[in-house]
Amino acid sequence: MDLMLTSADAVTVPKRGLRGALVGLVIFVLALGSSFFLFRTGKGHDGHDYRVGKLPVMGYNTWNAYYCDISEDIIIKNANLMISLGLVDVGYNYVNIDDCYSERQRSPAGDIVASKTKFPSGMKSLTDNIHALGLKAGIYSDAGWFTCQLYPGSYQNEARDAKLFKEEWGFDYLKYDFEYCIRIILTFLSLGTTTVPYHLTTSPGENIIGRYEPMANAIADLSKSTGKPPLMLSLCQWGREQVWLWGRKYGQSWRTTDDIGANWKSIAGIINKNSFYAWANDFYGHNDMDMLEIGNGDLTFEEAKTHFTAWALMKSPLLIGTDLESTSKETIEILTNREIIAINQDPVVGTSVTPFRWGINPDFVSNDTHPAQYWSGQSQNGTVFMLINTLDEPASMTFNLTESPWIRAGRQYSVRDLWTHTSNGTAVRSFTAHNVPPHGVIALLLQDAGDEPEGLWPPCSVLEWCISQAGVRVDQ
Repeated sequence: MDLMLTSADAVTVPKRGLRGALVGLVIFVLALGSSFFLFRTGKGHDGHDYRVGKLPVMGYNTWNAYYCDISEDIIIKNANLMISLGLVDVGYNYVNIDDCYSERQRSPAGDIVASKTKFPSGMKSLTDNIHALGLKAGIYSDAGWFTCQLYPGSYQNEARDAKLFKEEWGFDYLKYDFEYCIRIILTFLSLGTTTVPYHLTTSPGENIIGRYEPMANAIADLSKSTGKPPLMLSLCQWGREQVWLWGRKYGQSWRTTDDIGANWKSIAGIINKNSFYAWANDFYGHNDMDMLEIGNGDLTFEEAKTHFTAWALMKSPLLIGTDLESTSKETIEILTNREIIAINQDPVVGTSVTPFRWGINPDFVSNDTHPAQYWSGQSQNGTVFMLINTLDEPASMTFNLTESPWIRAGRQYSVRDLWTHTSNGTAVRSFTAHNVPPHGVIALLLQDAGDEPEGLWPPCSVLEWCISQAGVRVDQ
C-alpha cells in the first residue's frame, strides 16, 4: 500500500454555635463521603486505591473457541500457550472461563458446584495454577436464575456467589450475563410465540439495572470486609437500556451490542453502533464490543486487522477467543501488534477514538454496512487516526488534518503507520492513503513537528472564514 501526504433565608447563629455546626457538618460529610468512596471505588481509609480495571482488560475467554466443551486441561493449555506465543509479553494476562463450568444444581448448602468431570481438581486448584503462571483468572455467572445454557445463575445469591468466586475459588474477574436466552426458551416451551412478556423474566419493578446492582453491591461489600481488591465486574447485557450511561457505576466494562459473529457483517455492525457512544470510554469504564473473533470464521487478514484496530483504539477489552493450539502466524501477528496495543493500554489518556467524519454516509447516520470511516483520538504520544474502508473494493481515503479536534492549525505533523511500523514523512494540512484494501484499515500516530511551511495558500489551515491580514475573506 502506498501512502501519499497532501498538503444556588439566612438565619443568625452565634459564632461559636456556627463553628461547632460547621465542624460537625464537615465530619459528617467526610465520613459519608469516605464510606461512599470505599463502597464504590475501592479506595480504603488507609488511602490505598483498591480500584480495578483502569485500563481495558486483555486476556483469553473460552466461549468463542470452545462454547461448553471446556475443561481444566483446556484452560491450562491455553494459559501456557498465551505465554509461549508471546501474548503475555504484550499484555494479555486474564484467563477467563465462560458458561457451562458447573453442575446443573447448587449444593444442599446453596453453593454453585464446579463440574466434577470438567474440573475434577476443583476451581481453587485451577486458579492457583493460573496465578502460578503470573496470570489472572476470570469466571462467569448470570443475573438471572439460570445462565444462558441453563446452569445456575446468581439471582438472589449475589453475596454468596461473590464470596465463592473471589475468596473460595480465587477468581479475579466476573463476566456477569443476563438471562436473555431464558426468554427464548420460555417462548418455545411455554408461549409458542416470538415474544416473552418482560414480567416472566424479571421480578416486578426490576429492570436490568436492578439485576446488576445487587452483584455490584455484593462485590463492593466483600472488598470492604476483606480489605482486598474487588472482583473485576464485566456487565454482559448487550447494550440494553443505554448501559453506557450507567454501566461504570456498577462495573468496569459493559457490553454494547448483541453477540459478535466471525464475519465482516457483524464486525461492521458493531463498529457502527459503537460510533455513537464511543465517548463513554475512559479510565475504569469501557464499552465492551465483545470478545475477539480473530482466528475464527471467514474473516480475511485485512478484516481481522480492522477488527483488532477498531476494538483496540476504541478502548474495548481485548479478549482472545480462538483455539491457540491451532492458530495461525497471521493471527498472532495481529494480536501482538505492540503499537496498536499501546493505544488501548495508554496509562495517560483513557478516552478512545471517535468519528470526525462518517464518510460514505452523512455524519451521525447509522449504517451497519458502512459505519463511520474517519476517526481520531488523543494518546500520550500524539494524535491517533483510524481510517476504515467499508467498501468491497480498494479505495483512497483523504482528510484534512484539522477535521480532527486534536490537531492544531498551522502545524505540520510527522506520520507513523501503526501497522507497517514505519515513519512516513510529514503531513501538512491533509493526508491521503491510497489503495486501502476492501474492509481494510489505516492506523496512524501523528506527532507535532513544528510550524507548517511558510507561503502556503490559502493562508489558513481551516478555510471557513479565512481572512487575510488585509481584511479580505479568501474563502469566498
